Amino acid sequence: MTSSALHPFNRLTPDLLLDAVESLGFRCDGHLLALNSYENRVYQVGLDEGAPLVAKFYRPERWSDAQILEEHDFALTLAASELPLVAPLSVAGATLHRHQDFRFALFPRRGGRAPELDDPATLAWLGRLLGRLHGHGAACAYHLRPTLDVESYGEASLRCILEFSALPDELAASYEQVARQALDEVRRAFDRAGAVSWRRVHGDCHAGNVLWTPEGPHFVDLDDSCMAPAIQDLWMLLSGDRQQQQGQLLELMLGYEDFCDFDRRELYLLEALRTLRLLHYSAWLTRRRDDPAFPLAFPWFDTPQYWQERVAELRQQLLAMALPPLCV
Repeated sequence: MTSSALHPFNRLTPDLLLDAVESLGFRCDGHLLALNSYENRVYQVGLDEGAPLVAKFYRPERWSDAQILEEHDFALTLAASELPLVAPLSVAGATLHRHQDFRFALFPRRGGRAPELDDPATLAWLGRLLGRLHGHGAACAYHLRPTLDVESYGEASLRCILEFSALPDELAASYEQVARQALDEVRRAFDRAGAVSWRRVHGDCHAGNVLWTPEGPHFVDLDDSCMAPAIQDLWMLLSGDRQQQQGQLLELMLGYEDFCDFDRRELYLLEALRTLRLLHYSAWLTRRRDDPAFPLAFPWFDTPQYWQERVAELRQQLLAMALPPLCV
């Protein structure tokens, strides 16, 4: 049998996940809808009475129970402060549950569309929400969840790629060289920034994790929440060329600083954090190849073209990190 055939998620059958939800006292109507998630398995589950729930089954061996509960506690703190995000439901006094070999949590179903990030009013609104989130995030630290730094997201990622990926022989040396040059520039960026503050952040605050409704936006999916500089959640909402990103950042800051001070030194880290994310993503793909859903979700991974594009991408990051930072 292949490692993919032995993967725990192969045992997550529809009957098992319905049994898991019903073990908490809910009666399911049999309707299941797989939602867009790969790291974990997330389903909308219909109930005989009431609105459907969202059931999130955690990837085995990624987080400890204590690390998951740290994230849940942060989400519940934010929700209690009326910050709009989807927090886990407490059932029988717990937010994390077990059924057979799987850990899972239940969430209310909350829909929405992607935010219009070219709209200044939208950016200012998101800035205000992130300012509130970061204000709470700075109140105390995570003790068990990761810290987004050069070692964990950079060096560890490169070691994983070099050891376990299928880098083509003709590209391996080029990739390693440009990755090490990029990490050197990331370190210089952190040196220039100096002693910036680290706080609990969303960690994966891209447009897909912000849903917009007629009442406004709300955040979803704190699964990658970690300790990081505040700019980590801000840069992921920027897109386009340098001039466009400069304008978007100014609009975000108009709202952000209504609720939270921003340390301008963190601007030195914007492209450095983007570089770390690029390395981390390739390592994440490398680690997930045994997942049974991987071939369908990422058929292009580990091809020569994929690694050629990564080399070009890191060279672009070297240029970007050499430029003066954006300003606010």
